[in-house]
Amino acid sequence: MRRRVAFTAGLMSVVIAATGCTDVPSPQPTPSPGDSDTPVTWQDCRSQARKTNPDLPRSMNVECGTVRVPQDWANADNGKTFDIAVMRIFTGDAKDKQGSVLTNPGGPGGSGLDFLPYLAPKLNTLMDEFAIVTFDPRGVGKSAPVDCISDADLDASFGYEPDPVSQEAFDGNVAIARRIADGCGDKYGEDLSLFSTEQTARDMDAIRGAVGDEKLTYLGFSYGTLLGAVYAQILPTKVRALVLDGAVDPQQDPVESSEGQAIGFERALTNFTAWCKTSATRCPIAADPKGAINAALEKGRTNPVKGSDGRLATAGWILWGVIFAMYSQDSWQYVGPAINNLSRGSADLILAMADAYAERDENGHYTNLFDANNAVNCADSEYPTVEEIRSLQSQWRAKYPLFGAPLALGLLNCSVWPAKKDPYPAGKAEGAPPILVVGTTGDPATPYESTMKLADMLGVGQVLTWEGEGHTAYPETTCIRRAVDNYLIDLTMPAEGLRCPAS
Repeated sequence: MRRRVAFTAGLMSVVIAATGCTDVPSPQPTPSPGDSDTPVTWQDCRSQARKTNPDLPRSMNVECGTVRVPQDWANADNGKTFDIAVMRIFTGDAKDKQGSVLTNPGGPGGSGLDFLPYLAPKLNTLMDEFAIVTFDPRGVGKSAPVDCISDADLDASFGYEPDPVSQEAFDGNVAIARRIADGCGDKYGEDLSLFSTEQTARDMDAIRGAVGDEKLTYLGFSYGTLLGAVYAQILPTKVRALVLDGAVDPQQDPVESSEGQAIGFERALTNFTAWCKTSATRCPIAADPKGAINAALEKGRTNPVKGSDGRLATAGWILWGVIFAMYSQDSWQYVGPAINNLSRGSADLILAMADAYAERDENGHYTNLFDANNAVNCADSEYPTVEEIRSLQSQWRAKYPLFGAPLALGLLNCSVWPAKKDPYPAGKAEGAPPILVVGTTGDPATPYESTMKLADMLGVGQVLTWEGEGHTAYPETTCIRRAVDNYLIDLTMPAEGLRCPAS
């Protein structure tokens, strides 16, 4: 789950190819679009999808459209609406399928329309039976995007000292957070609360009705598991099958969630270190991986290397590059060369890795991922005060040496956010069918411990475990892929307690 540090599942391939218990109110009755809303008017958009992924097979049909939803489901009759951008990819004739699988890549802030062209080619068995549908959630991408953070402010945020020790340096970080929050508040005011998770979960039901499915079949990754869990609570009888991969624990408050990520990232770093020491040909810092990373961070503080684009590889940029790589074992191979290159005066690889995390292009422009990420997270939950965050910073630095303090500081934006809260429910999905909750033992961003907690909270969850590394599991191995496909296609749950091996 991406609060200040997490990565949208599935988007890492873009850069590599090129070089989250609080008491919340019960959900109030609000309108559901049912099955009579206007169907999607689909139009061919294969060229758009192939710009995203040039390797998308030509045998796959790609169509796009929009679904109109109320801006506020609690006041659906006021006439104010958002248009939600949707995409479907399928083989053969869509009319021959048994229905659709709705997908979400996570975030919050991840674009489904950017994600699906990469995911779809891996779903051959599933696509024999379903059209695969995705969407840009409200506030994201092509769906009424939130746009209120400048490129300069994002550069300042990512490049800033990740663990400011002096009060003056800490106050500088707070100033950036306030500038971002004030800019968004000035532009959107109370409308910022419209981008909450529960509002988006209700949009998912509008999409279900508009594509013609009687019940929802859903595959959600990372933050997408929270969307699925909220949907199951507010509309349990509309669920056919849900796969929640990379579980978020909805009963955790933001502090608990961020500390869980600190634990997860430190664990991933330890696992990376063990791999690096046994893979010296691919990891030139194998003699002392953690020491080399810490040395690079210190150099970024005192004598940063300049990249070919003129940017200085400060400790902030270096840390985000390392964080990027922790999301997938496939990306571990880039850490050693990137850190080694810094010692030789070259910053381009570590900056490219940080840019992949930040969704920053070669011209220094960002997507609206973090605009939306802030809008959603800050609408969903109450956050600690600036003073409490300062205390957490020192506590977590001692407990989680590399990632603890930065993750504490990641709470700052929402601590000063101006909009009111719209918390999501966190309880049983009474009346829903069995739900498959998938967890990865080495997941840094949604740690494995949350998997059973989400399954237990829902009351109808069953855990499927992948004993692998990285963020989310499907469709990484034959074992995971077969178990998930059988459930989504035939509603056949895997064996209780199934654990799939890493490879």
